[in-house]
Amino acid sequence: MRFQLTADQRALRDVLRGLLTRRFGGAALRAAVDAPGLDRALWRELGDVGFFALRLPEADGGVGLGLPEAVLAFEEAGRALLPGPLVATHLAAGVVPGAAGGEAVVTAVDGRLVEWLAEADVVHGEAGAAAGAVPLRSVDPLTPLHRVAAPAPADPVASLLTAAEQLGTATRACELAVQHARTREQFGQPIGAFQAVKHLCAQMLVRAEVARAAVYAAAVTADPVDIAAARLLADEAAERGARDCLQVHGGMGFTWESEVHLHLKRAWVRAQRGGGSTESEELLAADLVA
Repeated sequence: MRFQLTADQRALRDVLRGLLTRRFGGAALRAAVDAPGLDRALWRELGDVGFFALRLPEADGGVGLGLPEAVLAFEEAGRALLPGPLVATHLAAGVVPGAAGGEAVVTAVDGRLVEWLAEADVVHGEAGAAAGAVPLRSVDPLTPLHRVAAPAPADPVASLLTAAEQLGTATRACELAVQHARTREQFGQPIGAFQAVKHLCAQMLVRAEVARAAVYAAAVTADPVDIAAARLLADEAAERGARDCLQVHGGMGFTWESEVHLHLKRAWVRAQRGGGSTESEELLAADLVA
């Protein structure tokens, strides 16, 4: 079995990375922190390039690709810290009118913490639970949250796409740490020359690559147990990677000018999505017992 990306998959990744760099780069990210809210024009651009309709059959107006391509797309979204209910809208393509093309924004009540409920055009799932949602103060300024009392069961595909977003954060955190370690100097040399910093960066890379292998493999098998394992590894890679990246940056990592703390906060919020790690751990435990 080969896990090398095809030319088409690399092209898809490059197109999305280019779009997000152009439309949601550093300046746009900081502007979104200062004035949170969905950029509907960007949402429609994502629809135009097929982000939400990647897995929708061509006969139904979609791109006709599979779960591996969707994972690549969501990895890029995670790397860019793109806000919005991306997973819910992607899963609603072909079911909710306008979702596939980005005209509609869809959120789903698929866990106790519901993202972007206030700005969604359509609530997909437990309508009664959505009616009783309570707004919360979110640790991530780019992700408004509500709490509901009666969550619906988590969708394995939603969990895998969340793992892909976490993989994007883990990769970006490693890149940021290495960049800073190469340029920041102390005692007359780059801090990357010090063994402690080298170890932090190496551990971040190892965790990210282990998570990548698990996420990509789960995208091929689509097995719920594989997805649960991938989710646990990706959550750990994102949370610990962003934390270690902040450690490499020192006090600078806590400032609003740095994106490091935003990756850490987003990783914390994503880790609670769809039941969080507990549900994945229970699934793996049941499989081992069986």
